Amino acid sequence: MGKRRDWRPSVQLCAHPNFPVDRLELLYHQRHFWLAVEVTEAIRRVSPDTEVRLVELDLTDPWDFQEVYAKLYDFAAAYGFDEDRERYHIHLTTGTHVAQICWFLLTESRHLPARLIQTGPPGSGDGREGILDVIDLDLARYNALQRRFDVAQRDQKALLLGSVETESPDLRMMVERLDLVAGTTDAPIFLVGEAGTGKSTLAARLHELKLVRRRVKGRLVQVNCATLGDGALPALLGQRRVAGVVGSERPGFLREADGGVLYLDQIDELPLPAHAAVLQALETGRYCPIGAEAEVSVRLNLIASASLDPGALVRSGRLRPDLHARLSQWQFLLPPLRDRRADIRGHLLHLMAESERTLRRQTGFNPDALERYLRFATDPATRWPGNLRDLQASVIRMATLAERGRVTLAMVVEETALLAAQWAAADADTDSTLLAEVLEDPAAWDLFDRVQLAAVIRACRQSDSLSAAGRSLFAASRTEKASRNDADRLRKYLARFGLDWATVTGRG
Repeated sequence: MGKRRDWRPSVQLCAHPNFPVDRLELLYHQRHFWLAVEVTEAIRRVSPDTEVRLVELDLTDPWDFQEVYAKLYDFAAAYGFDEDRERYHIHLTTGTHVAQICWFLLTESRHLPARLIQTGPPGSGDGREGILDVIDLDLARYNALQRRFDVAQRDQKALLLGSVETESPDLRMMVERLDLVAGTTDAPIFLVGEAGTGKSTLAARLHELKLVRRRVKGRLVQVNCATLGDGALPALLGQRRVAGVVGSERPGFLREADGGVLYLDQIDELPLPAHAAVLQALETGRYCPIGAEAEVSVRLNLIASASLDPGALVRSGRLRPDLHARLSQWQFLLPPLRDRRADIRGHLLHLMAESERTLRRQTGFNPDALERYLRFATDPATRWPGNLRDLQASVIRMATLAERGRVTLAMVVEETALLAAQWAAADADTDSTLLAEVLEDPAAWDLFDRVQLAAVIRACRQSDSLSAAGRSLFAASRTEKASRNDADRLRKYLARFGLDWATVTGRG
């Protein structure tokens, strides 16, 4: 009855003139049987046409969520609903709040094909039966609540992309899965991708997403493992004070990341003993600082990254197999920029807008300059070896040199020539090493052939197939040919040197 002893929810529900109830299933516990009988008689007095069925539902603890949900689920599963002939409602006002939550979940999931009812005691101007509100979760006004949730979800997924839309279905699928993993589990996340694909930036966004989803409360601790060298263990684990040595005590990255996220960039650059320490902290939540006599506990989320194939790192001894097994549960491959050229325009304009904050002036492209830069950037022959890092450096140069806030065609011509020269210079230093991998005597070939062959091998290794490599290498000349069998042209070129696809790529 509650405080309003003249208002009885189940009774008044059946007394509403505009809400006829043909049948009421009244759930009760055996120790409240006589109360159930009393309520049944009261309903019959105010609504003689209502059939009341007493359903005994015995609960050991009506505040135990698991028990209540299981009992109500079993009730719903065994009921035998006939939606063609009957309409069903759930009265949410009575029962413990645990029961109310369980009724809502069962209704929203359609285990109960019903609408929800909320009732309340009469106020000023209400009839003596009180207020009654029917909640149909299928109606648009309640779907609006779900839409608000969906908008929030989309905003959080956009956070992972950095507000730059992607045309790559593989990248979209990766972000969908990454959003789900980061928002629902504390398991380690392993980001794999070439240098410059945005692994560090993505790690920072994952930390922000985990904060929004309340998976963590602490800060992000970023560690470039390549800079630690022989001091990796004390840097990670921390070190207790050494007697007589000033400044010898340090907390360690694990302690600093407690309650937050530890990001180990280039984890394969860590010494193997440090791999073991990271694995122990992940699996046990405990570790022992250098010089300490007792272990300390830690709770953190780990994000690790590597630029090379993890399997190759394990085979070469640069990544412990047991740590790899722990990390590979959630491994995500970040595609290189050359594999998602349709996204370059979005990244280009986003980076140009970003430059306005650092340069404190608005900068944009002249139309012909933008068209020329995009033609260069999206050409299959443009490899973007540094990925987004190269694109960002290029944008910063153009924005800085655009004194009047406009990037001109002449500036783009100069910038694209600079990029091509930089990439060629970087490739030249490694041509001999590259050719030595596939030729017995590279010096037996002319310099012209060696430079050209090195470029072809790189294109092959960066492509998924012989045909894809051919399309990249013959992008200009193929438009003039009636038959565009790029794979056959490339196969014949490699055969001149006694090579084939498997030899130059290491793939069958």
